[in-house]
Amino acid sequence: MSGSNQDRRGKGAGLSLALVSALAFGGSGVAAKPLIEAGLDPLHVVWLRVAGAALVMLPLAVRHRALPRRRPALLAGFGLLAVAGVQACYFAALSRIPVGVALLVEYLAPALVLGWVRFVQRRPVTRAAALGVVLAAGGLACVVEVWSGLSFDALGLLLALGAACCQVGYFVLADQGSDSGADAPDPLGVIAYGLLIGATVLTALARPWEMDWSVLAGTARMDGTPVAGWLLLAWIVLIATVVAYVTGVLSVRRLSPQVAGVVACLEAVIATVLAWVLLGEHLSAPQIAGGAVVLVGAFIAQSSTPARGSAEPVAGGSAERELSARGTAA
Repeated sequence: MSGSNQDRRGKGAGLSLALVSALAFGGSGVAAKPLIEAGLDPLHVVWLRVAGAALVMLPLAVRHRALPRRRPALLAGFGLLAVAGVQACYFAALSRIPVGVALLVEYLAPALVLGWVRFVQRRPVTRAAALGVVLAAGGLACVVEVWSGLSFDALGLLLALGAACCQVGYFVLADQGSDSGADAPDPLGVIAYGLLIGATVLTALARPWEMDWSVLAGTARMDGTPVAGWLLLAWIVLIATVVAYVTGVLSVRRLSPQVAGVVACLEAVIATVLAWVLLGEHLSAPQIAGGAVVLVGAFIAQSSTPARGSAEPVAGGSAERELSARGTAA
């Protein structure tokens, strides 16, 4: 009986951590957009986020200093795709389209993973997973309002799609090390090194020495309300990155990757609601309905079991949750 109670407490803690992670991730765009509108380049905001988080996570990188020698490809993939690529494309998209729309487009990643599995790797996928892809694509058509000739900025939508593709690239890379067993790298260590690699790459691309640092010392406007720039940056670095990644990893240690992935879908809902309340970014009824269909499709795609004869799952949750599932597989 005590073991059963302990198991329930562990799952309860896992769900709480997963919810905290979804809330933290969901608030990143809402905090970043006012800084972008105040004059910071999206790449500069990404650099501040990643470099700041890398400094906070530096002790973990020192603790796992053997990782670069043992898993160089995994660290490079995580740093370039799941950190630099996803964040740069997402934040650039925020400068052109609403937060909720950008994140919902990014949630096409599980469906795109299934396309890779079926047409590139030529592995079977379940009918339920295929249905998830169809639902996600149909819901996205409602979100971007295709009947009105794409009412949103086309480049912004392409950038959001680029963020989804970067997540797919990481899923494919992570799949290469899924049989590591007891030698699987510690996911917190991979996150720490991924942030360091991402910060290094983004330093060359963003050229932070050209940044308008005065924006951080001044105020940005959140739907007309002035907010200190440094406070928004602190939220992005400490809450939306460090807390979000760490709680996401710890939640998967207590939950199955499928359950954690389902809870992760709340990130899009949270981001959309926060953008509505704090930024005044209202979505129409068809867009809200389409967003719900996208999330249902993503849920089906990432929770469906593989078809008979397939050894691997056909899709996972977000990049950091997929990594933590690999890292705790033993």
